[in-house]
Amino acid sequence: MPLEEILRHIPEEEGHAPCPSDGWEVHPGDDLWPEMVTDAARVGDVIYGVGDPSLMGEPCLSIIGARRATPYGLAIAKLAGRIAAECGLVVVSGGALGCDAAASRSAIAAGGKTILVAGSSAENVYPKTNRDIFAEARAHGCVLSLAPWGTEPHRFAFPVRNRLIAGLSKALVVCEASMPSGTFSTAQAASDLDRRIYAAPGSIFSPYSRGTNWLLEQGATIIVDETSLELAISSDYDVARLVRQQFEDPERGEVLKALIAEPKRADDLAEALSMEVITLLRTLADYEAMGLVAKLPDGCYAPTEAALLGAEDPKAKKRQRARTGGGRAKHG
Repeated sequence: MPLEEILRHIPEEEGHAPCPSDGWEVHPGDDLWPEMVTDAARVGDVIYGVGDPSLMGEPCLSIIGARRATPYGLAIAKLAGRIAAECGLVVVSGGALGCDAAASRSAIAAGGKTILVAGSSAENVYPKTNRDIFAEARAHGCVLSLAPWGTEPHRFAFPVRNRLIAGLSKALVVCEASMPSGTFSTAQAASDLDRRIYAAPGSIFSPYSRGTNWLLEQGATIIVDETSLELAISSDYDVARLVRQQFEDPERGEVLKALIAEPKRADDLAEALSMEVITLLRTLADYEAMGLVAKLPDGCYAPTEAALLGAEDPKAKKRQRARTGGGRAKHG
């Protein structure tokens, strides 16, 4: 939908609130107008913001993905956010639920900065559950919007907002996306602007990864691990970071392997592994208690972020110490 038609759908009575004390507006030709956002981005004649406007001119990496993300998608978003921050890049996201928020939180935790491109006016926190990253961005990063002050979220505003997310960065990371999905408007905008697109592959049987697999088929850069993401960033941004090698690859059994391949319902997983359902449910319960498996809203089971990112399981570590006699001796 063209920008003019999108803007016609936004109610005219909104957008008349005063500019907040830490707010600002930039226009094409202003010193602070981001060089990456050219006329081709078609984002309009003003960017409204709160926070530090100079970050728009810093090297940025945009990271997006599903709102209703699986632990797999969230883990990729966290990985991408952390690596971007450690490479000195500003993480751009839409501040939405799921992958967007995970990427921004990970970047902040790693000591980096984030730009949130809001679907409402820049001073408005939407969604409210992400008030932590909006507060952090407002204080130490920035929140941008193409909507005037006082504008509430409108679905018509998101397509043009997605063009700004794509336009601010040399590259766009798509962590997880079903097909069709809203993520594709941002990916299409990135493609239109000749930005590099990175995508994480998933199981060909998983609807949660159908969109990212399609992007890879169209020529997106494949991200298969931490090293491949770092190499892609290094090539496109001319920055370097020491690769953190992880030598531990704990054996978690056939159940977790099957779930990494594709989230499954308990009965389908039992059939695939030729297991009794009651036995499998006990195993899944154990894995949930260990923090390795989570049950998704649709009833499927999937590995948790901790399992996918290789975080140590404190309970497993305690059991290992007990087996090797490394625990603290008890005195009678």
